[in-house]
Amino acid sequence: MRKTSGSDGRRPIRIPHLICAAIVAGVLFIPSMGGAADPLRRAQPEEVGMSSDRLARLGEVVGADVEAGRIPGAVILVMRHGKIAYLEALGLENPRNGAAMRKDSIFRIYSMTKPVVSAAVMMLWEEGRFDIDDPIAKYLPDLKDLKVAVVHKGTDGKSNVELEPAKRQPTIQQLLTHTGGLSHDILPKSPDYPVRQMYRDADIGNPDETLAELVAKIGRLPLASEPGTVWEYSRSFDVLAGLVEVVSKIPIDRFLETRIFAPLGMKDTGFWVSGQKVDRLAEPFANDPEPGSPVPLIEVTKPPKLLSGNGGLVSTAEDYTRFTQMLVNHGSFNGVSILGPETVKYMTSDQIGPVRGPLYGPGYGFGLGFAVRLSVGQAPFPGSEGDYGWGGAAGTDFWIDPKEDLTAVFMAQRFGEALFHYRRLIRTLVYQSIVH
Repeated sequence: MRKTSGSDGRRPIRIPHLICAAIVAGVLFIPSMGGAADPLRRAQPEEVGMSSDRLARLGEVVGADVEAGRIPGAVILVMRHGKIAYLEALGLENPRNGAAMRKDSIFRIYSMTKPVVSAAVMMLWEEGRFDIDDPIAKYLPDLKDLKVAVVHKGTDGKSNVELEPAKRQPTIQQLLTHTGGLSHDILPKSPDYPVRQMYRDADIGNPDETLAELVAKIGRLPLASEPGTVWEYSRSFDVLAGLVEVVSKIPIDRFLETRIFAPLGMKDTGFWVSGQKVDRLAEPFANDPEPGSPVPLIEVTKPPKLLSGNGGLVSTAEDYTRFTQMLVNHGSFNGVSILGPETVKYMTSDQIGPVRGPLYGPGYGFGLGFAVRLSVGQAPFPGSEGDYGWGGAAGTDFWIDPKEDLTAVFMAQRFGEALFHYRRLIRTLVYQSIVH
């Protein structure tokens, strides 16, 4: 897939009028997305209905965790009514050399890659390139005629696995919602879900393989469940990145750069960190504070062979906020339209109904790449019906609350249960700071 290049000519990328004028005039200057017109403006919290004193608790509480050695450092950004109410860098960017955290430190965002890939898929859908309920095999033949691994309990109590033809094949929509029957190599082993071990045995996600090779491997494995019946966190967004490449005829890194990152001004977001930017790369402790085991993170200081749509991106708090503000603004940001308003509404609505599995937590359903809150109650943290977001395995998290016109991004680098702890903590501290 990475060998393909160029556009298929169906939908040319529009060049803003100012850039066209500059080209006609023989000037190579491209207007900056930043500067005085930059929409990421700071405001006093009180201007946007938040309390300065209460927001300060974010720094106090997270700062105490930094001092206690629970995390090296963090960057926290909170926006309300289109303005930054809080942006702070805490602790260390790199505990190995003592470098202080910066507001523009670059983080491995892992699964926060998925909403970006979802946006890319939906951009192509808006162009009429496919129907969202098309079988994925229509575009990726390696995934044709998949079978389902069915667990049968014998009279001796042991589990036997048999492969049976799937009653239906996974669709693009089901892959976007993690209900396509695919699995993941990082999930805990379970006799009721033998495909998880098959993914590990097949070395799914090997960084020395290409995206096309990963898709082909998945096609040789069975489904963990009948498509449309179970929500299971999966490798589906790697498959969806492959879909973007095949349909657009553009490698996924170039598609995201030209269609999303550059238009939104996300200058520090991509699949690797180049040149002098490496000095801004946030790093974890060498060993996790609690289990004491080494902390493995993906290599991002050189171009990767595997461009993982599941979790390969790096970004900064401000860059990712540009993406979230595009969603807050119903698909547009700083005069650039990425998605249509109705598409954003569709993506951020619950898509799975009664289907359940090891989801985000109680009170949540799932949209197209996002966990979506179904009610104010049930979840172990505050929020509004209809808020949505997702997190990354190395300690990053974001959410968007349309009813409160609020978005927050939390960036840290620590694996494990820390993600779930800070997801609850940051939401609690942000919501308690809203005064009207």
